[in-house]
Amino acid sequence: MIYGFADIAFTPTVKSVQEQMGSRASYARFEVGPETRNRQLSDTESGFIGARDSFYIATVSETGWPYVQHRGGPTGFVRILSETTIGFADFSGNRQYVSVGNLMTDDRVSLFFMDYATKKRLKLFGRAKVVGLDSHATLSQLEMPDYRARIERGFLIEIEAFDWNCPQHIAQRLTHDEVSTVTAPLTSRIAELEAELARRSSPLG
Repeated sequence: MIYGFADIAFTPTVKSVQEQMGSRASYARFEVGPETRNRQLSDTESGFIGARDSFYIATVSETGWPYVQHRGGPTGFVRILSETTIGFADFSGNRQYVSVGNLMTDDRVSLFFMDYATKKRLKLFGRAKVVGLDSHATLSQLEMPDYRARIERGFLIEIEAFDWNCPQHIAQRLTHDEVSTVTAPLTSRIAELEAELARRSSPLG
């Protein structure tokens, strides 16, 4: 199958629903061809992932229940280790260890990387490996020296496939830093005008 994401996501049941809803023909064209696409990160995907400060990761328990967890850190905490491998440090949190436990019986994961400011979304299928604190060489690639959080382990994810989503229905949101960047010129101009007003209002002005 040429489109790796469809190879995983478009199961026979999914294809049946697509057929019923009239979208099967448009997606079927992704399923023919000599080579598989969307399994190796290009500069576009690498740059997008590297600019994120959070993402969502889904795992599945041995009882079949899915679990979605938010992971966050400094911008760039998800590292691009190769065209097919990403990794990140697992910082200490609420100590429930649901994702870690699920990965002990099923290494399959699904990740969502969101950029709400530009309404872009990258979804990724992969297989995750938990790396312990004794794997110094690997963890050294994932550390964030300036981030004051305790690392409990690392995660390495071998990419199986990825896909970009359309921006439809993604609400545009800005982070505090993004708002500060956008409004910085306005804040500076207001300060200049206030200073000028104060100067003109002064008896010595």
